[in-house]
Amino acid sequence: MSKSSRYQAKRANAAGIIPYNAAENSRWQALHRSQIGNVYRYAAHAYLEGLEQLELPSDHIPQCREVSDRLASLSGWRVAPVPALIGFKQFFDMLAERVFPAASFIRSQDDFHYVKEPDIFHEIFGHTPLLVDPRIANFSQAIGRCGQQAKAADYAWLARLYWFTIEFGLTTAGDAWKPLGAGLMSSPSELVYAATSEVPLRRPFDLMQLLRTPYRIDIQQPVYYVLDDLDKLSKLVEPDLLASIRLAQRKGLAPPHPALARDNTEAA
Repeated sequence: MSKSSRYQAKRANAAGIIPYNAAENSRWQALHRSQIGNVYRYAAHAYLEGLEQLELPSDHIPQCREVSDRLASLSGWRVAPVPALIGFKQFFDMLAERVFPAASFIRSQDDFHYVKEPDIFHEIFGHTPLLVDPRIANFSQAIGRCGQQAKAADYAWLARLYWFTIEFGLTTAGDAWKPLGAGLMSSPSELVYAATSEVPLRRPFDLMQLLRTPYRIDIQQPVYYVLDDLDKLSKLVEPDLLASIRLAQRKGLAPPHPALARDNTEAA
């Protein structure tokens, strides 16, 4: 959200339309085709419900205003195009207003399986179905409102909660791990890994442990947190999430997983 990007934002024309070319629309179609089968096989029910209700196109990149029209009627959220990466303050301000910031570019073919920077496929295919669910929609807004009250030194700690829930969170169905986060839904390489691989650690959800867990944006996650009941999301921001963040700051970051022990160890 605050690093530099190698991608350039796409700009809307006078009619408010972002003109995507045939190659860009073809890449959306290829990404959708790559993901849709595994999404229906592995994804959490909450995501699948939202995906069904949004009726996203499979053959071209949808315009943000089209998605907003549908999303607003379902949960009161809308989507607004932004540059490739924005700062934490703008991100939290937009969430607080139930506006989801969507990077307007689509990843290159080289980044097809995983893009470190959020692209339009990640934003629309990954995030917007989650915002149909009232529990996730309200939790996302609460994160934004907490960010508005936070100091700059708190931002990375608050972003860590968002990362391990909305971006790379897991839930369960019976004995199965069910990917929930948008980063998993939009990654052809990591969705199946998160659902089936024995390599990563899957920890029961613990807010204090989560807040102190470092992560990286450029590798498959070595650690996931599993929230067994999405109704618990509201409790994570009540009564005082900032107090929990300050306690985590006093405790300090936990030792990183060995997979993180390279340069550029944490994104937030």
